Amino acid sequence: MTKDEQEEPIDVIGSGNLMDSRTSNLDDVLNEKLEQAFHKQTSQVLFHDVAKIASEHDPIDLAYAVTRLPPSARVIVYDNLPDRNAKIIFIINTESSTRRAIFSQIDDFEIKNLLEHMPPDEAAWLLDDMSDRRMKRVLEILEPKKAARIREVYKHDRHSAGRLMTNEFFAFHMNIIVGEVATTIRDNPGIELTRSIFVLNDLEQLVGYVPARNLIVNPHYVPIRQVMRPILHQVHPDDSRDEVVDLVERYKIPELPVVDEDNRLVGVITYERIVEAMEDIADETIASIAGTAEDISEHEPILKRFFWRAPWLIVTLCAGLVTATALSYFKEREWFTFVALFVPLIAGMSGNVGIQCSTMLVRGMSTGEISLGSRREAVLGELSIGTLIGVVFGLVCGAFVYLLNRFDIHYLGSEPIVLGIIVSAGLFGACIMATLLGTLSPFFFARFRIDPAVASGPIVTAFNDVLSTLMYIFVAKYVSSFFGAG
Repeated sequence: MTKDEQEEPIDVIGSGNLMDSRTSNLDDVLNEKLEQAFHKQTSQVLFHDVAKIASEHDPIDLAYAVTRLPPSARVIVYDNLPDRNAKIIFIINTESSTRRAIFSQIDDFEIKNLLEHMPPDEAAWLLDDMSDRRMKRVLEILEPKKAARIREVYKHDRHSAGRLMTNEFFAFHMNIIVGEVATTIRDNPGIELTRSIFVLNDLEQLVGYVPARNLIVNPHYVPIRQVMRPILHQVHPDDSRDEVVDLVERYKIPELPVVDEDNRLVGVITYERIVEAMEDIADETIASIAGTAEDISEHEPILKRFFWRAPWLIVTLCAGLVTATALSYFKEREWFTFVALFVPLIAGMSGNVGIQCSTMLVRGMSTGEISLGSRREAVLGELSIGTLIGVVFGLVCGAFVYLLNRFDIHYLGSEPIVLGIIVSAGLFGACIMATLLGTLSPFFFARFRIDPAVASGPIVTAFNDVLSTLMYIFVAKYVSSFFGAG
């Protein structure tokens, strides 16, 4: 396989049915096995079958599969994992709801044993699923050095570089030789060897890094300063998760160093943690666009999921009532008799136009394609597209309405040409209004440090429906008056 083939991105959407992937099929098979085991009549048979399943399958696969089981059943799967290492892998890769269920059934000393044998950054994430009181108890019985490392990571904001980093890494003075570095690494098997070894100066400041491969291809007597490479990108602990992801995604950095104000190395963010952060960002973005605070990967009770979604839908309800009130105000007007029939068409068409504009801009902002310097061009581009859509589809729709009424296919009691012009002009005005709202709202939200993905959610969609409908009625009213149609 060539380098180009290795780096070619995988087109997940185009590769087939997302619900019929290899991993989803595996989850289905595992879930079916577990459900059959938990339907056994006797506890002896149940535990035997669950233990057999737990020993035959990867704990990562089990971590995903158990999310469909009741919380009490997830704890049984955890208890029947073959060894501590499997339990650690399981607990790291499963969801918060599963971790909370397990922590409620095991004692502090078992949690202590888990935390002691995992990296501090992973351990810090687990603390989020405990109460503050229990977290303090567990940290008090932990080995002091390990507890201090976990506290150092945990003190940072959940969405910061400090929370993503691990403070267990290899860093050496620039004058040390390759052979001594290799010996130190062999003597510390508990610290995971990353792709980079970091190099420090006399002030313990970060000055470069050595790819792990260089420890193999260079003679043991060579000082690492002769084979080190410069550090081009680094972050501070308080930098946001989004900044970190943007750097790593753009420059394909295998390990991103985290330094303090004095340029001293305090942690390293691995590529694996970046992938996890990207997954979290994607989940949150999808939830924002959908208009819900719901964790889409959770399997929570129906009532709880209802309360996650309901607040966002109140805005949509209010917008609908405003639209209905506006429509009722004109119900006695002669021209409104046929205008009202096209309100669903106008609202649906303009809504999709607005969603397309805001979604494309949000995507460009999230991927870095749209910057402060290029936002003017992006706005003008979307406005141009929206105007073109309004003109083309307005003319097409108006022509269809004219022809349908001209040949009495559905006659609405007005001059066909007047009706065609009203619908055409109304659709054009509604599309322009939707384009303006969909184009400007992401930048408005970003200006006030609100996730611009919200701009594609129910809030802006509701405003779009109201404003586009009012624009259509406004245009219809004045076109009707111009032609003397009521």
